[in-house]
Amino acid sequence: MVHGTGRRIRKATSADGAGESGLAKLIELHALNSFGDMLITIALASTIFFSVPTGEARGRVALYLVVTMAPFALLAPVIGPLLDRVPHGRRAAMAMSMLGRAVLAWTMAGTITDGNLALYPEALGCLVASKAYGVVRSVVVPRLKPARVTLVKANSRVTLAGLLATGIAAPVGALLHLIGPSWPLRGAFLVFVIGTLMAFHLPHQVDSAKGEQRAVLHASPAPHHEQPDEAAKPPKATLRTVGPAVVLGLRAVAALRGLSGFLMLFLAFLLRADPVGGLAPTAALGLVAVAAGVGNALGSVFGSWLRTRGGEVTVTAMLLLATTAAAASALWYGLVTMLVVAAVAGVAGSLAKLALDALIQRDVPEAVRTSTFARSETLMQLSWVAGGTLGILLPLNGTLGLSIAAGVLAVVLLWTVVALLRSGVRSGAPHPRVA
Repeated sequence: MVHGTGRRIRKATSADGAGESGLAKLIELHALNSFGDMLITIALASTIFFSVPTGEARGRVALYLVVTMAPFALLAPVIGPLLDRVPHGRRAAMAMSMLGRAVLAWTMAGTITDGNLALYPEALGCLVASKAYGVVRSVVVPRLKPARVTLVKANSRVTLAGLLATGIAAPVGALLHLIGPSWPLRGAFLVFVIGTLMAFHLPHQVDSAKGEQRAVLHASPAPHHEQPDEAAKPPKATLRTVGPAVVLGLRAVAALRGLSGFLMLFLAFLLRADPVGGLAPTAALGLVAVAAGVGNALGSVFGSWLRTRGGEVTVTAMLLLATTAAAASALWYGLVTMLVVAAVAGVAGSLAKLALDALIQRDVPEAVRTSTFARSETLMQLSWVAGGTLGILLPLNGTLGLSIAAGVLAVVLLWTVVALLRSGVRSGAPHPRVA
């Protein structure tokens, strides 16, 4: 049975030439990565969130964000440029991110029962290693995608594999937690050890940096009154080098990622303190989590059909959809509307991120495209943290919180629509700008 299941999985991951190009191995590695990350998340959530009263849990989660995210906010802009300097060691970088989390998971297994402050720097290490893997993975996908598969479709397949692995890991982690709070971490240790070995089995072209340059995400043209020798200097950094469409996409997707972080933490505390629909807090939280997961999976499936043109319209439409759902849930607050907004946020965030990938593929030259992916990944993580922080700070009032979320999204939507009208929607064959 195991052999047959393995053959079916390999057949699915190897479709459309992914087996020959090496993308199938990356898909399987990413699924393993997501599985291990979910086990660590379950272990941390059981200690920081579920094991203490709501008021104390808010303080613990806030402390977790401060202790882990404040250093990460400083480290995140460094991760992309640092990995740019080691383009020939990408397989080693992915393996080291796996091995580092394996060591940290084993270490946390010995400290998680106490819940002391030593857990937080260890969690920070896991976060940094996970995001370093995510950055390298975004860089590697263009190198491994088959010729007849678009970049957005390749990314959607990798993302969908991670989501499916996360869904499988959730009940496995819950069962391991019944044995003891440290057992999900011991399971993560085993998963990441296997992932370390799998990373070195990726194809050799992963480490190829032929024709690549470093992306400059911040550049402004030199003033006209410059002297000739001054004009020869490198342009001052501005975000416009990648093109207005990519900037539009980055802004919109960052807002949607912020909504995801906000809903995760705000609804988690809100439903725990004030359950709706007559359900127990854990049941309501479970339904919201399932709705968000299904939404993410649907977004990844729809992304397989997404065309690489008109990405600006797709991103704007997803932002409009999320804004409408948040406003509706604020007006008619209840269990059904919360499930709807969670599902819509999942669909919109997933599909908009795939549309952003398409914009980067279309408008950013291949020489700097992989570096652009590295930098956009860090922006998404910091946006999630900003949204989650807002969810912790707001009073536990569903109508108020969702109204504020809808208001923020409406402002970003207006900004995006104005930018879209000014720049227009590109059509025809793509003509990437030279950074």
